[in-house]
Amino acid sequence: MTARHEQIAAELRRAVQREEYPVGARLPAETELAARYGVSRGTVRQAVAALTAEGLIGSRQGARRVVLAGRRSQSFAELRSFAQWAQAMGREATGRVVAQEYRPATPEDAARLHLPDGVPLLNVLRVRGLDGEPVLVERTVYADWISPAVETADPDCPSVTQHLYDRTGLVFAHGEHVIDAVAAGVQDAGLLTVRRTSPLLRVRRVTTTHDGRPVEWSDDRYRPDAVTFTVHNAIGHSPLVRTPADT
Repeated sequence: MTARHEQIAAELRRAVQREEYPVGARLPAETELAARYGVSRGTVRQAVAALTAEGLIGSRQGARRVVLAGRRSQSFAELRSFAQWAQAMGREATGRVVAQEYRPATPEDAARLHLPDGVPLLNVLRVRGLDGEPVLVERTVYADWISPAVETADPDCPSVTQHLYDRTGLVFAHGEHVIDAVAAGVQDAGLLTVRRTSPLLRVRRVTTTHDGRPVEWSDDRYRPDAVTFTVHNAIGHSPLVRTPADT
């Protein structure tokens, strides 16, 4: 006879696959699930633990579980637009410019953006949030030809990508991403409200137009308890997927 927690796990698994709980959605609280199925909270925890082990949901002590995977996934293209990705997850994205200034292109800037050394480039330090909580610090350097359009965006513009499309028709067509981990410095710790030296997930990215012209390069640093990246491999199909961590 199938144990009760296994039956509950199977029902929740089917609900996730039917997208009754889409990627990014929170599962009902343990007390609600326990009442729904007429079991103890311990039985619910066993069922949820099974889905956590399968990678379908994320778990963090004291927080409701969040669906990480299901039938629908987010494409790699959405990695280039934090706001569009958040909207697809049913979350509210925010953005706030902390600092913005022109600086001469460093050798790294010049190499990544295919520009001469010393060209004045717009540097923007921006904090991104999910549902009002800071989760990402972006340090973005824009190519000289697009910088004037970037400057016209409001400091709290939630999506610079959408702003540039609306203003100039620019489409971010390609991206290269390098992902690693770094320790939070004083500035990052303050902006993300974490302890100094806390681990942050860093994504260094360069985005280009359809014809390969670099638009921007950025050093993005995420709080690891807010966002995770997952790769689902298959023959001929290996997208990188960004999912909200349990909150």
